[in-house]
Amino acid sequence: MTTLVLCVDRANDIGRKTGIKPPIAGWEAVRSLVTDVGLADPEDSAVNCLLEALRVTRELRDANEAAVVAVVSGQSDSLVGKDVSLASQIDQLIAQYEPTSAIIVTDSAQDERVIPVIESRLPVDGVDRVVVRQARDIESTYYLLKQFLADEELRSTVLVPLGISLLLLPALLIQFSITVALAGFAALLGAALLYKGLGIDTFIESIPERTQDALYSGQVSVVTYVVATGLGLVGLFFGALAVTEPIGQDAVFLPAIQFVHSSVPWIAVAGVTASAGRVLDEILGSGGNKTPYLNLPIAIIAVGIVIRGFSGYFLGHSIEMGTIAATASQRLALFIVLGIVISLVGVRAVMYLDDSVELPAENEMDTKK
Repeated sequence: MTTLVLCVDRANDIGRKTGIKPPIAGWEAVRSLVTDVGLADPEDSAVNCLLEALRVTRELRDANEAAVVAVVSGQSDSLVGKDVSLASQIDQLIAQYEPTSAIIVTDSAQDERVIPVIESRLPVDGVDRVVVRQARDIESTYYLLKQFLADEELRSTVLVPLGISLLLLPALLIQFSITVALAGFAALLGAALLYKGLGIDTFIESIPERTQDALYSGQVSVVTYVVATGLGLVGLFFGALAVTEPIGQDAVFLPAIQFVHSSVPWIAVAGVTASAGRVLDEILGSGGNKTPYLNLPIAIIAVGIVIRGFSGYFLGHSIEMGTIAATASQRLALFIVLGIVISLVGVRAVMYLDDSVELPAENEMDTKK
């Protein structure tokens, strides 16, 4: 059993400074290479990497284990070409020494990206990363920043919102007070993080493709979604119209409750319309579990009724139906009970419909048996 102690130089610093063609294998060859690299550039961390590879090899031999030390370098200008070159050199070493495992010695995070290439050819027992002691914190921070800046998704998530906020902050400070400027700065950053964290960007990117598929497939939900959007806008309009009316001295709470009270019926109808279109698509389509889609309209109606009841309670609305009158508390209780009853009846109806659809299929399977 032979262990290959492999010093990886993906950037080809060793080959470029010494002119020696890799792979380089053997104790004497690698020890001589240390002198060549040190004389070419004494400040290069590759010297420490080579010495660490020699030290690991000596420890393995002292423990009566067969070990071969070798150095591979990326011989190309492109990253893909470097990895292909490294893979070819590793294949040469495996064919020559027939090792059963490998220990990888690197001096940077960039070299560690080659580990999957090595693992696909040879079991890796360990990875030894060499960092110069005097520059440990600086080098680690440098590579972390380098990896962060190289990640396009992280840059778009963090750096772009931060840059826009920093550009807007001076304008806000000129126009408003420090408190308002800082509040706007924090709100913009929070909105950007929520936009990315909740996956809103992914949903928005998928809207054109989903709309195109829906139009080409002739789905009913396309029309109901448009109608639902219109009903939602109408609800928002009536809610905003209700807020413009004087309803008390409270400048925040009561207007918000009034907005919810006036807009909830329209928004609930919009939700039911949209979900009804999806239910029709599932019914007209082939197969699939329709129970979640049947439950959705019922849940929207029940929740809308309960929210309407609570908003009416806070506004102090009462009910008058002929000779019957109800206070705000009685009205709230009535709406809560109505919402629960609709929810229970709806769930029971959906379960009945679901059973009635599945029974013929089960009977058919029994007949086939």
